[in-house]
Amino acid sequence: MTRDSIMHKHIFSRRTFLRGVGVTMALPWMESRLVWGDEAPATAGLDGSQAPVRLAVLFSGNGFHSKEWWARGEGSQMELGQVLAPLHDYREKMLFIRGLYNEEALKGNIHSSQTGNLLSGAPLASGGEIHSGTSLDQLLAQRYGQSTKVPSLVLGCEKSNPSVHKNYSMLYSSHISWSSPTAPTPLELYPALAFDRLFKDEVDRGDKSVLDAVLEDARGFRLQVSSSDQRKLDEYLNSVREVEQRIAQAGKQGELQGWRPTLDQPNMARPDDGVPQNIADHMRLMCDILVLGFQTDTTRISTLKLNNDHSSLRFPHLGVDYMIHHLLSHSD
Repeated sequence: MTRDSIMHKHIFSRRTFLRGVGVTMALPWMESRLVWGDEAPATAGLDGSQAPVRLAVLFSGNGFHSKEWWARGEGSQMELGQVLAPLHDYREKMLFIRGLYNEEALKGNIHSSQTGNLLSGAPLASGGEIHSGTSLDQLLAQRYGQSTKVPSLVLGCEKSNPSVHKNYSMLYSSHISWSSPTAPTPLELYPALAFDRLFKDEVDRGDKSVLDAVLEDARGFRLQVSSSDQRKLDEYLNSVREVEQRIAQAGKQGELQGWRPTLDQPNMARPDDGVPQNIADHMRLMCDILVLGFQTDTTRISTLKLNNDHSSLRFPHLGVDYMIHHLLSHSD
């Protein structure tokens, strides 16, 4: 019996992956793998003239004045309600999406059950148990985050609440970003530490070689495929190494995939240590740091929780007491 015929007796999964420390790499279709009808991996071209796609999610607890949260028309003719009026100059770049619906958020009918699955749509465990779903931002960070120094920047302006409210954990109210169904992603509340995470050298960089991470798994896999597929595997891994080397060289020039960040260095000073006492200053600082992360291409994925749902923050600069704010959010 030949080596190739032995290989054909193996039963393999529909899609084969190489795995390493925190890294998963998909392999192309191979003839010695008994997989019929499998799709060839899409090959996406690298267009150096375009900036990378980014994701930022901002959350404000207790909601907005719904009667003033509206948009009519589109493009330069778009009209905006009072809440969205500050975005008037950017209306030609805006999409106002209607009809979004999250059925799971209706089941608990309380703040926690309407927040903890905002970016996953997953059912939430009640009875004080903590179980949601991995959120959209973290799924994207797992897939694409290694392109930047910081895979995902998760910011907040109010500390997490570990209590239980009407049978649901208030951690659901405190987090929209979840690294796993049972682990909310920690919030960075301190502007100075958020700044350091973006720019201090001792923070781990996201530029480790994908190929090095999966090399041991690749060697074992190579022994399980036919000689022709071994050549295909070698060519594939060499192409990955070539791309990594090109990206590494581009990074030394302050570029990635031919695109240069709009800022080479931060254009704002490191914030003072501690949490600002004025909540408006705190929120503005965190927004600026999020934008700075994008401008320097230090991160491409970020969430910012301006306050918790069922928040205990006070807004003295607006002359609004906590309970009045909470009641107003109910009565609109």
